[in-house]
Order: sequence, then structure tokens, then C-alpha cells
Amino acid sequence: MDAPIDKPPPRLEVRGLSGSVFHDASLRIAAGECVALTGPSGSGKTVLLRAIADLDPNAGEVMLDGEPRSGFPASAWRKALALVPAEPAWWGTRVGEHFPDDGEPQLAALGLPKEALEWEVARCSSGERQRLALLRALILAPRALLLDEPTANLDADSRERVESLVAEFRRKGGAVLWVTHDPEQAMRVAGRRLLLAHGELSAADVAKELNA
Repeated sequence: MDAPIDKPPPRLEVRGLSGSVFHDASLRIAAGECVALTGPSGSGKTVLLRAIADLDPNAGEVMLDGEPRSGFPASAWRKALALVPAEPAWWGTRVGEHFPDDGEPQLAALGLPKEALEWEVARCSSGERQRLALLRALILAPRALLLDEPTANLDADSRERVESLVAEFRRKGGAVLWVTHDPEQAMRVAGRRLLLAHGELSAADVAKELNA
């Protein structure tokens, strides 16, 4: 009789996570998988992402490839599990100050010129800042991405570019938890959908939303 084959742990696993507006949230995302997170406005989707990233108070366990969050220094955790917020923070005046000197962001993949690194952040549009924030996260080579409405301010062409770049990240084994209010986008980018409502996380029926 052959010995059982051990399955690798999920790339991202959340066990019984509770925060200010949700409780006992659990999920598993395999390497190369994208899960869409939906729910009404104000249901706590952003708070859940921030809790997973350990930026807001929370109780529970989060793991990457079976390694508990508690075993990571804070800076290493936020590099391995990168959060791209809906309104990214910027600490320098120029775009290039937010990228490592030895890194080359995929500007062209998102329709941005190479001169973008010389732009002043204050003069960038909200859509440009969203795309640059995604590149800022990807250049750190994270194992998983937490995306909070990353295409909310983008036109159709830029939205398609973002979706393609995230798909490339998944092909390399990255896991993605993607917050979106667009059921059509959820169907395009994700193999599974989760719904956060009334403080509880459950499976979502996006097809039903599309036909509503």
C-alpha cells in the first residue's frame, strides 16, 4: 500500500480571526489561487484585510505556507503578505522614492511610462496612484496579495492591465484575496467568492448577484 501523499499547506490560511466588525473569519487560499471578497459597503472588508495584514487589532491566527504570523517580524510579515489599500499611503514627494534602487517596476505592463518614477506623487491621478501602489507591492516579491478595490478608479484598459498583471503573479504561485464590488470582475478574476455581511464570512453566490 502506497504511503499517503502529504498535501502542501495553503499559501494563505486564516483561522478564527476576529476584529472590530467581524468575528470567527476563516479562509484558505492555495498557491496560484484568487478568491474574491464581496459584501455591502461598510461590512468590514477593508478591516478584514487590515487585520490579516496585522495592521488593526485582531484575535486569531494567520499563516503563510503553514508558518504562523507570530513567527514573523512585523516588517517581514508585511513584505511576505502585501496589502494594496484602496487609498495607498505615500511618504515621499517623488514616486521613485517608494521603490528600491535595485528594483525595476513593470511600469509598461500597467500603461505607465518609465518617466513615472520621476513624477511627483501629488500630481498623480487616483488611478495612477493605484497602479503604482500595486507595482510597489509586487516588487517586494510577496507570497500573497491583499487587494482592496485595486481597479475602482481605472478605465477599462487600465483595469484589464491590472487583472493581467495579477494573473501573472498567480501563475508564479502567488495567492490573492481581492475585494471588489463588481460581480462581473469577481467572476473574471477569482475561482471562488466569499461574502462578508453582518460580521460573518461565508461563500458567495456571485452568479445570483449578476442575475439580480
